[in-house]
Amino acid sequence: MALRCDLIIRDATIFDGTGGPRRRGDVGVTGDRIVGVGDLGGATADREVMANGKALAPGFIDAHTHDDRAVMCGPECMTCKISQGVTTVVVGNCGVSLSPATFKRVPPPPLDLIGEDGWWRFDSFGDYAHELKKRGSEVNTYALVGHQTLRVEAMDGDVMRTAKDSEIEHMRLRVKNSLAEGASGFSTGLYYPPNMHATTEEVIAVAEPLRTFNGLYVTHMRDEADRVLASIEETAKIGKRVGVPVWVSHHKCSMPENYGRSTQTLPLIEIYNQTQDMYFDMYPYPAGSTVLMPDRLRDDLKVMITWSIPHPEMSGKYLSDIARGWNTDIRQAAQRLLPAGQVTWQMDEEDVRRIMAHPMSVIGSDGIPHDAHPHPRLWGTFPRVLGHYSRELRLFNLETAIHKMTGRTANLFGMIDRGEIREGAYADLVLFDPDTVIDKATFEEPKQAAEGIEEVWANGVPVFVAGKGATGEKPGRLVTRNRV
Repeated sequence: MALRCDLIIRDATIFDGTGGPRRRGDVGVTGDRIVGVGDLGGATADREVMANGKALAPGFIDAHTHDDRAVMCGPECMTCKISQGVTTVVVGNCGVSLSPATFKRVPPPPLDLIGEDGWWRFDSFGDYAHELKKRGSEVNTYALVGHQTLRVEAMDGDVMRTAKDSEIEHMRLRVKNSLAEGASGFSTGLYYPPNMHATTEEVIAVAEPLRTFNGLYVTHMRDEADRVLASIEETAKIGKRVGVPVWVSHHKCSMPENYGRSTQTLPLIEIYNQTQDMYFDMYPYPAGSTVLMPDRLRDDLKVMITWSIPHPEMSGKYLSDIARGWNTDIRQAAQRLLPAGQVTWQMDEEDVRRIMAHPMSVIGSDGIPHDAHPHPRLWGTFPRVLGHYSRELRLFNLETAIHKMTGRTANLFGMIDRGEIREGAYADLVLFDPDTVIDKATFEEPKQAAEGIEEVWANGVPVFVAGKGATGEKPGRLVTRNRV
């Protein structure tokens, strides 16, 4: 009996997400699963898409996002991701998650990156998961719970100190319950004020439930600059003591005096990975972005303002120009802008390329979706890797680029049946033109969709079509580590 599908994508160049060689063929989809790969000439479908040799890959997995709220806000927030081919996002990074905590007022930075008044209402991860299911989303969501969120709640905002035993126990139980309700891991942002006073022992104690649930410890490390090696060592220690895999977020070597130190950090991670599971993601830009912190500004680093509550007109302007216009220095200007966000040029392009090319790396955007003038990584990360770094610079071949965005990422995060094109896998797919795909978002004009992405499917449902944009469909689901 001939195979009957809901959808067949014919004559595609298939990149299956494993890093293996590309091949020409068809892909059949029924419901939310791939049911056939290869020569499906005898099969029929309700809809057929002629790829004409263009690339078909698993939907891209954004390994590092701050999309906790954005996933529930529809195309206005998520077109930036689906227009890149992203079908799954990892939320709750850097210790910042929208649950489990309720706040009557906006919490301190950097928690304000993801939540405005009215959004801090999820007293449990189960509440968050329920609303995500009720509202629907264009993409799948894999969620972590954040230590900074837990600290602000457990310590009633008094976070510039070590936590008491009772507060640590409160946070530990929050993590335990969240994992039972579908969260996949626990994240820290030890660089930031609400988290920096947490000791290594506090982190280990709060993270303890990860062992029972085979969860993941993910961290924006304590330092990515002068003490980057010590921070890697602390991260490894936490993972070893808790007995779980660890994940270094947006690995970089920050500040000019540390340029080139990826020649030290990458071998150190390799050494630790011989005796424990240690992973890392990165983004393909030499500039980062976070909340504006005046006390950490430097005169030798270029800074652009991404948003400002008291001075929204300064979004997209350079801090040095703002200070000059106000006849003051950059720190005093920054104080006037608070609360605000920033882009900072703090990395060396050679380190970016070395980290990206490393066999262990995977790709995450670290985009901040609610910035008025966001870093271009929010709209451009994945096409930039495909077009600029793979096709133009030949840093690695297309098979490797796609593997870093799909199969490897899914495997490390424990996303079952995601990240690969094979029979039985979920039909998260992206059709694109490998000869033209490229990012268009720039630091000056960051909200620009990429070129070359033709159609994107999540769980077998089209969510983005070139020339038309978001379809309005919301087939995304909560994805939980090592659980279908």
